[in-house]
Amino acid sequence: MVALLDVLEGKGLVARRPHEGDRRRNVIELTDHGRETLRRGTEASDAAERAFLAPLDPQDAERLRDSLQRALARPAES
Repeated sequence: MVALLDVLEGKGLVARRPHEGDRRRNVIELTDHGRETLRRGTEASDAAERAFLAPLDPQDAERLRDSLQRALARPAES
């Protein structure tokens, strides 16, 4: 986890600051650049989903979304 945070911090996406109540902990926050990157990524994801589902009628698109969400929510079988 620390290595991932190091990478995100190096890219200017997150910042660490000391936890007020526990000096052994850090609080991780999105930077302005991180919030903008998240916003743009969400827009791109939403646009890709709309394009993917465009051939389906709204009812079929909703059924597909629901089915995929249920499949992802199921625990993996061992």
